[in-house]
Amino acid sequence: MTDEHEGQRPEDDAARLGLVVVGEAAALHSGDEAALDASEQNIRDTIDEMIDEPLTPRQEQVVERLASAGGTLTAGLSGALAAQTGRSVDDILEGAARSVVWQQRLADQRDAESGDRSHGAGHGQREDAGGQQREHRNDDGRDED
Repeated sequence: MTDEHEGQRPEDDAARLGLVVVGEAAALHSGDEAALDASEQNIRDTIDEMIDEPLTPRQEQVVERLASAGGTLTAGLSGALAAQTGRSVDDILEGAARSVVWQQRLADQRDAESGDRSHGAGHGQREDAGGQQREHRNDDGRDED
C-alpha cells in the first residue's frame, strides 16, 4: 500500500489543523448557524484528507470533537484577550491565523536551510510565533501605529 501522504511534513498538517481550529473559533464568535455548519464540515473534510486509513466511527467522532474543542477554547481565549486589550475578536483571531502560518514558514525556512526535508530539521523546536506581532506593540500591548 502506498502512502498518499508520503513526503508531507507534519508541520503542514499541523498548520492546516490550526487554521481549521481558528475557523471554528471565528464561526462560534459570528453566531451564524450556517458558518458553524460550514466550519464543522471543514473539520470533517480536512481530517478525511489527512488520514492514511479510514478511521473507525468512534475515532472520527473523537478527532472531530477535539478540533471543535480547540475552536471553542480559541474562541473563549480570543474573546477574553479582546476584552482585556480593547481589540476586536476578529483582530485576535486574525493574529492567531498569522501565527499558525508563521510557524509553517519557520519550518519551511529551517528545512530549506538544512537542505534535508526528510529528517525534519529543527524537529521538536518551537519558535515564538507571537514575536512578529509583539514587535509592533507598545507597553500596553497595543499597536504603536
